[in-house]
Amino acid sequence: MLKNLLWRLTPAALVLVFLSGCLGEENLTALDPKGEAAQWIYDNMILSLIIMTFVSVVVFAIFFIIVVKFRRKEGDDELPEQVHGNTAMEITWTVIPVLLLIILFIPTVTGTFEFHVDADPAEHEDAVYINVTGHQYWWQFDYEEGFTAGQEVYIPVGERVVFELNAEDVIHSFWVPALGGKIDNIPGISNALWLQADEPGVYLGKCAELCGPSHALMDFKVIALERDEYDQWVDDMQGVEAEETAANAEAGYEVFQENACINCHAIGGEGMATGPTLSNFGDRKKFAGVYDMDDDEELANWIRNPEELKQGNNMPAHDINDEDMEDLIEYLRSLQVRPADSDY
Repeated sequence: MLKNLLWRLTPAALVLVFLSGCLGEENLTALDPKGEAAQWIYDNMILSLIIMTFVSVVVFAIFFIIVVKFRRKEGDDELPEQVHGNTAMEITWTVIPVLLLIILFIPTVTGTFEFHVDADPAEHEDAVYINVTGHQYWWQFDYEEGFTAGQEVYIPVGERVVFELNAEDVIHSFWVPALGGKIDNIPGISNALWLQADEPGVYLGKCAELCGPSHALMDFKVIALERDEYDQWVDDMQGVEAEETAANAEAGYEVFQENACINCHAIGGEGMATGPTLSNFGDRKKFAGVYDMDDDEELANWIRNPEELKQGNNMPAHDINDEDMEDLIEYLRSLQVRPADSDY
């Protein structure tokens, strides 16, 4: 009997061993924390795992001891000794779980107060404060300095950055696994959280709430820069003007205007932000959140038939000939604010 039980448990044990090596994609996993909030989550996860392992080992050890020691033998017709009403045993198996819950309760409650923030800019005058709005299926980042970024949010390293979370249409959930926990973006309600990156880098974010057919493609990036680089980026974003961006790609700018792209995609202070702002589009590594920026053919396909690449999005299709498309893509790639020799 015992041999059969062990044989049945072997596949599950092998699966656990295999999964123990799955740390996930770099900077997109809670198992490799890169910030204070993420480290707290990781530490408490490990604490919970230790307690769970301790309880499991004790329970299974007792179980197997009982199975082996007290198994029924041939000719043994007597009932085992009954322990009903054993006060010491009942107190023991009541007190131990309570103590374990207290061990988990204390850091959970203290962490809840530590990581709670109010969605009120007036209470965070000394912190970088960014208003995040979730759309189907992209992210809008409004900075207090008076400009908007789309799909990529820049923050300074080593500082707590407060994010006010809102939604335009349905419930979304803002999550950067390597930097902290997740909080929902709810239409009509402002939530908030703070994140801090301990080192420069690109941290991948996800929408963690099913929000429609392209929910899985609603990615974004958090780019953490040293303070001086971050300040320079802010200055550059504040100085973007739509007409000035056309200096090196005038033909593409005309195509951009003729197809009314400016009606949805703002550049600097011009245009509407009903779609992602394009002020620094050429600096991005991905377009539509998930597709490689280096692929001109894919980018053209996105402009001509966005529904094919991202089902349910609100971008209309544009019938643009090849020559005009080349000019348009050249213009879109010229929308850069980062210096050519920048490391970020």
